Amino acid sequence: MKTEHPNIVEFEVYGDYALFSDPLMRLGGEKCSYQVPTYEALKGILSSVYWKPTFIWRILDVRVMNPIQTEVKGIRPIKYSGGNDLAYYTYLKSCRYQVRACFDWNDNRQELCGDRNENKHHCIARRMIEKGGRRDIFLGTRECQGYVEPCVFGNGAGAYDDLPELGFGLMYHGITYPDEAYSEETRGRMTARFWYPVMKNGVIHFLPPAECPGQKLLRKMPMKSFSADEGNFIGLREFGEVE
Repeated sequence: MKTEHPNIVEFEVYGDYALFSDPLMRLGGEKCSYQVPTYEALKGILSSVYWKPTFIWRILDVRVMNPIQTEVKGIRPIKYSGGNDLAYYTYLKSCRYQVRACFDWNDNRQELCGDRNENKHHCIARRMIEKGGRRDIFLGTRECQGYVEPCVFGNGAGAYDDLPELGFGLMYHGITYPDEAYSEETRGRMTARFWYPVMKNGVIHFLPPAECPGQKLLRKMPMKSFSADEGNFIGLREFGEVE
């Protein structure tokens, strides 16, 4: 999955509210946000900025810029049986994060080897960050609108720059889908990952998915294939960037 050159991107994402929900807190129909973004949430933000099945985004670090604050709101979600219900959601508010990430080639997508142009994808990703992303940005859930802009990771004062260390206990890391499998155990399966994040001087360094200490098989799942022959992958032509 390694690439030939460094393809690191750095950006800042911010918004009035965020909800990086803990799966264990959703069993009763209510949602409670983690104190910091999850790997999966940041990866989803970057995928909204620019994504191709040719590569896999890997989040390296996140820096918490604003103080961690929460706000509880009364919500009336729609019930599957019809009508509305009353629930309380706990949101983070006044959120701002600096993110550093890179991409690796997806070895599960050998049919897309012809699209492995590292310079092309890196330049497009940086340009899309400057434009605020190709699709809408959300901080965890759809009601939490976010905004993206380029930055230099480490610049500016962060709220926790002087805090030596802060642990967050067991935390959801993300989901490994079949097209991003990194071992025989994750091939053809959907697998949930868990880890123990620690923030040092305001920065959390993320473990790669394969190194997460907690791995939980959820269910079997086939991998979808992409190709021009199947009519579901036409490269940059879908965005009008090439003739």
